[in-house]
Amino acid sequence: MAARPSQPVSVWVRPARNRRDQPTLGRDQIVDAALELLDAEGLTGLSMRRLGAKLNAGATSVYWHVANKDELLELAMDRVMGEVEVPDPEAAGGWRPAAEGYARSLRTMIHRHPWTMTQFGARPLLGPNAARVLEGTLVAFGHAGFTGFRLEYALSLVVDYVIGAAGSESAWMKNQGGQTASEILAELEPYFAAVAGRHPRLAAHAREIWANETAEVLEGRFTFGLESVLDGLEKRVG
Repeated sequence: MAARPSQPVSVWVRPARNRRDQPTLGRDQIVDAALELLDAEGLTGLSMRRLGAKLNAGATSVYWHVANKDELLELAMDRVMGEVEVPDPEAAGGWRPAAEGYARSLRTMIHRHPWTMTQFGARPLLGPNAARVLEGTLVAFGHAGFTGFRLEYALSLVVDYVIGAAGSESAWMKNQGGQTASEILAELEPYFAAVAGRHPRLAAHAREIWANETAEVLEGRFTFGLESVLDGLEKRVG
């Protein structure tokens, strides 16, 4: 039995199809609708069936552009990567301001689209927007003097920090339910009172720090972490 042809590793290397057969529904319309579902309901809210219903189009129209949900997510990821900016290190005053600007821009994008945090690394980011961002980051970190695998490691370290931090922040903001940190801690106070004898530092830290967590505190925590990462990289240049 002949082997079935495998799907392309990325939607971006899919062979071009005959434009004469293209349905009225365009790729941009499909991605627009997919993003609305993703931003409103997350990954679980997106399916090919729901997308077709939202577009009031048959599955054939959607499948003309993408073979499956994975390819659709590739297109959606590239669309949101268009929101990420990488400052030019020459204009920004060096590699470090450029790296910080990129990190903050990536963080802002993840806050807008929390569903993205599990998609980094899931599929190749090869679209035009992602390629622009990657080219810019390679220039920025190369400006510091990183080359080869050290360049890859340095860039990956910053990306991993931002994804982890922004993902945690997004989850926290989503699940607060409109409550402040002090209101949440007030509900948890009976628990901390019960464990204070066994875990005095935890109880004290929760009452002193967690109860006073604000947007400014979250910003300070992100800044502290990012500066620590960049400090460490600065010592490894060369």
